[in-house]
Amino acid sequence: MPAAPDFPAAPDRAPIKRALISVSDKTGLIEAAQALSRMGVELVSTGGTRKAIADAGLPVRDISDLTGFPEMMDGRVKTLHPVVHGGLLGVRDAPEHRRAMDEHGIGGIDLVYVNLYPFESTIAAGADYATAIENIDIGGPAMIRSAAKNHGYVAVCTELADLQEVLAELNASGATSLELRKRLAARAYARTAAYDAAISGWFAKTLGEDYPRRKAFAGELVQTMRYGENPHQSAAFYRFAAPRTGVATATQLQGKELSYNNINDTDAAYELVAEFDPKAGPACAIIKHANPCGVATGKTLAEAYERALACDPTSAFGGIIALNSKLDAATAEKVLEIFTEVVIAPEADEAAVALFRKKKNVRLLVTGGLPDPLAAGETFRSVAGGFLVQARDTAHLTAADLKVVTKRAPTETEIRDMLFAFTIAKHVKSNAIVYAREGQTLGIGAGQMNRKDSARIAALRAADFGLDLKSSACASEAFFPFADGLIQAADAGCTAVIQPGGSVRDEEVIQAADERGLAMVFTGVRVFRH
Repeated sequence: MPAAPDFPAAPDRAPIKRALISVSDKTGLIEAAQALSRMGVELVSTGGTRKAIADAGLPVRDISDLTGFPEMMDGRVKTLHPVVHGGLLGVRDAPEHRRAMDEHGIGGIDLVYVNLYPFESTIAAGADYATAIENIDIGGPAMIRSAAKNHGYVAVCTELADLQEVLAELNASGATSLELRKRLAARAYARTAAYDAAISGWFAKTLGEDYPRRKAFAGELVQTMRYGENPHQSAAFYRFAAPRTGVATATQLQGKELSYNNINDTDAAYELVAEFDPKAGPACAIIKHANPCGVATGKTLAEAYERALACDPTSAFGGIIALNSKLDAATAEKVLEIFTEVVIAPEADEAAVALFRKKKNVRLLVTGGLPDPLAAGETFRSVAGGFLVQARDTAHLTAADLKVVTKRAPTETEIRDMLFAFTIAKHVKSNAIVYAREGQTLGIGAGQMNRKDSARIAALRAADFGLDLKSSACASEAFFPFADGLIQAADAGCTAVIQPGGSVRDEEVIQAADERGLAMVFTGVRVFRH
């Protein structure tokens, strides 16, 4: 490990005499260059950035004037030079560094403004391998890291907002503060780390390595929160560079700031309702504490909402409502009749938005689309000292996937009800039992330690709200380990059961179903959710 040199303390205030600017995204470039030029800062730049500054009539030196070498190899080699990195890394007040800089004609570079080749957006757009490789920036991250290491003297900016902070300090005092330079350095290393994470992740995916030796991922801060799940926990919300459509991409049209629990529950609600293609008709999911308390389809969105609400109107109070279609005024009127934390939909018409304005605290989010339930991806969960990674659950069953295991085969209506119920069960905390009929949940039992209790609780909830389970379908997200849970469901009134199968007591469970005249199918797919 290198020992720390005995360098003089970095100055609190550092003037900027020379700035190196090399940006892929040129938004705000000319205005920033004009501001620096007015302050007497010498501008040095590369390629297209230099041309843009020069075309604006501003004095700017080409990087080759410093290095004595032209840009070469299709621009791959232009800033990787001792004159550049010596100017960035040289400790101005260290005698040995100053002597080397003077001996080799290396001038200090006091400000670096670099934003990187757009690798993340390039791969998100589906670029081919060669194009992706060419959009891996080498010189940019190297300059950023050099400048960040020498933040005692150099201000490093990777975004226009960073540069605007620098300009504000220069306008106020003619120099940058050490405190600001430290903050900029921290942001710079976070940016290069995120960039490298995107590249390593893309390479692993390209090579078919689902779980490489080292796994990195990064997010961009969306908001810090007042607290997390509980008031004594701090929390923040981050978004991936190329996020799936959903709560992370939503636009909040109105309402209070989203909390940690709001975002968690809203994500659960929207992922569930996205299982229902809007082309097949409107659907609504109502979520409380990440569990559905009612899900339904309908001829209209308002009807879908009313049918979802009927499953458990008590739990729906203060819940999250997710819709798979454009929110209209008729649905908005219904939704606003009870207290609701969040409503999320692909779109909302003006009449609906106007109604929501009367309830200023209700959060209304629109996303422009639905998350693709079949899209590949990963989920993450922290554990002590590490984290778990798994593929997203993209299980999507059709009638062709079902294996009839009882003497009585299900009717077409029962098959539709079973598939609907199993889709909901996929989004219920285990152990899960869902009763459903005609595109409506009737009772949901979630998160119990045994399946019999889940079946019993789901039936009790249905009874509490006057919902008859006669001729309903029952879905279990995992196999029945004993016949007792199935018997509980049969006694509640269901006539068709869908479950993965695979228990050592499957024959016992099938026999119990046959004795009660039930139709039962196995899916061969378990959809646990913990």
